[in-house]
Amino acid sequence: MTTDQTLAEASRSERQRMAPDRVDFDQFVAARSTALLRTAYLLTRDHALAEDLLQTALAKAWFSWSRVTGHPEPYVRKILLNTYNSWWRRRWNGEHATDELPESGVPDGTDAVDAGNDLWDAMGRLPRRQRAVVVLRYFEDLTEAQTADLLGCSVGTVKSQTSKALAKLRIDPALAEDTHETTEERA
Repeated sequence: MTTDQTLAEASRSERQRMAPDRVDFDQFVAARSTALLRTAYLLTRDHALAEDLLQTALAKAWFSWSRVTGHPEPYVRKILLNTYNSWWRRRWNGEHATDELPESGVPDGTDAVDAGNDLWDAMGRLPRRQRAVVVLRYFEDLTEAQTADLLGCSVGTVKSQTSKALAKLRIDPALAEDTHETTEERA
């Protein structure tokens, strides 16, 4: 008998040894999962949480299934209750869903995000070549020579495209409004 045959035989006997445990567990789950789910629902009063609780409890039971002697349902119910208790201890009970939203207290900074979106919208309105020059020069922080090399043009073209792009960005309505608002806020 070769080494490969020996390993295959050992693997087969291991599967045969483990198979009855898996079959017993599968049969138990098929027979008792509805009753266990009902218990989990009564504990959580939420269908989704009950399913999560039962699945977690069954997963824990699976790992210790070989140690279960006698009827396994009390053992699994104990796991279910212990899991529920640990979830309950960790859960914060101070938050409840409501139909009305609470008053907003502090500015959340979405105006800054909108201003950034305005910039990207304005950049999107630039012609492709001008947009590429602005991105390479100001976002990638490349020199005029590096930008010209990447775009396959002269340094003078990079300078002129940059100048035209910045001029268009200065008169873009979305960015002009932001500049005007910022000036008013400072005053």
